[in-house]
Amino acid sequence: MYQWLEVDLGERTKITAVATQGRYGSSDWLTSYLLMFSDTGHNWRQYRQEDSIGSFPGNSNADSVVQYKLQQPAIARFFRLFPLDWNPNGRIGLRLETYGCPYTSDVVSFDGGSSGLVYWLTSGLRRTFRDVITLKFKALRNSGTLLQAKGQEGLGLNLELERGKLLLLLRQGRTSSTDPQRLVSLGSLLDDQHWHHVTVERRSSHLNLTVDKHTERKTKSTVADIAFPSFSFGGSSGNFHGCLENLLYNGHNLIELAKNKDQQVHILYSPLPNSSPLKLTITVFHTDLFIYSFMF
Repeated sequence: MYQWLEVDLGERTKITAVATQGRYGSSDWLTSYLLMFSDTGHNWRQYRQEDSIGSFPGNSNADSVVQYKLQQPAIARFFRLFPLDWNPNGRIGLRLETYGCPYTSDVVSFDGGSSGLVYWLTSGLRRTFRDVITLKFKALRNSGTLLQAKGQEGLGLNLELERGKLLLLLRQGRTSSTDPQRLVSLGSLLDDQHWHHVTVERRSSHLNLTVDKHTERKTKSTVADIAFPSFSFGGSSGNFHGCLENLLYNGHNLIELAKNKDQQVHILYSPLPNSSPLKLTITVFHTDLFIYSFMF
């Protein structure tokens, strides 16, 4: 008991399936096991299926291959296989194979200071019926503002991490002293230094917040009036310590656009002391993208 087999894939990889087989010419095979994943090799998370069952079926002999396709792919560099049960007439023994593909990742880090990302639509763009923001985040502290969406007439949305929970807040005043209204609260212990997937969707008067596999829906008549001419992420909107990955707005990868210095993007880096700013001027899908104190 309490043994494991650890695999280092060399880089973060999208893992879609695993297969096991007993040890050749022996009575050694596993009948059930657990899988755990990690980006660092130190901070581990157990993989659980959608029905919350954590164990995987193993083998019934030494020769047959049993493959299990993961219901949700795991993104990790390291994984561990923990034997739970094995042939009572043999010992722990196995052959292991993992299946997957390279994982494309654009990551930006925020230090809780002035670093941030700001994105806004041009004034001539029509209000959309549906807006979707998706991202992954890894938090180093339990509180901080991930996103501010600024609307018209003082309306806006905040996505904030507060004591390990993610809150979606509605602002209805032009002054910062106006207390925002809590619409949705999801998750707990989200500052565990693992990646968490977030989707914020506005569809007419409905707001959906999804954190990992859980979704909460809120109907609010005032959100139908919100157009999103601007967004700010990370330090530009408040003291977030951590990383954002694959940040998408309506399908556009904002980090990729900035990193590739697309000729249709405005990029602005705040200068360090005694240095001059770098500035490029262009437009993306009728939008402007500004980045300052931005760290890749």
